[in-house]
Amino acid sequence: MARKRRKDLPQLRGNWLTTYGDMVTLLLTFFVFLYSFSTIDVQKFQKMIYSFQDAIGVLPGGVTTIPGEETMQGAQLTGPGQEMTLNAEQVKKVHEMMVQLLESENLMNEVTVRVEERGIVISIIDGLLFQSGSVELIPPARRLIYKIAQIIKDLPNQISVEGHTDNVPLNRGPYRDNWGLSSMRAAVVGSYLVESGIDPKRLRTVGYGQSRPLVPNDTEEHRRINRRVDIVILNDFRG
Repeated sequence: MARKRRKDLPQLRGNWLTTYGDMVTLLLTFFVFLYSFSTIDVQKFQKMIYSFQDAIGVLPGGVTTIPGEETMQGAQLTGPGQEMTLNAEQVKKVHEMMVQLLESENLMNEVTVRVEERGIVISIIDGLLFQSGSVELIPPARRLIYKIAQIIKDLPNQISVEGHTDNVPLNRGPYRDNWGLSSMRAAVVGSYLVESGIDPKRLRTVGYGQSRPLVPNDTEEHRRINRRVDIVILNDFRG
């Protein structure tokens, strides 16, 4: 019986070593997996914290956001080509100056300022800028755009000027459709921002036509809201 047990030992030893090797491999994999979780994406973590603060109604500097919209991150530009984001103090300053401007011009019902994840959005209804079907700025519009430019021209961020229309097809004028009209209006506003002191390298213009309404185009008032030009101070330097 003793000889039989000695013959069995090599087989038993081999099974034990195989099991031990498998266990070590699994432990190594487990610790590598844990290490991967320990690498924190700082920007995503900041975004989560800001979102939580916003959810409970608290943001640094007293800045508020529209329900359902996310606040911007608080990182700073650290090198060419990297993300540049507005911090809470910058958002607060721009927001306060814009509100003061709109109150002084009695334009609180025609212009809105909101904070989105992509940046600060200044929405101007088209009736305040253009006559129906036209792409020529009316005189009061020039004064408003100039004053907006003085507020935002010292910010280093990129600016997107975006034209929007309602869903009513064009039946007259030199532009084939709402895409062409919205693109030209964005370009005209962008051009006057440059005349008012904005660095053209920071600026882009785009027309979205009827594709991005703020509200359904089901009433005349809603269509009036959707006919607008947005001036967006982009949170992301790359746009």
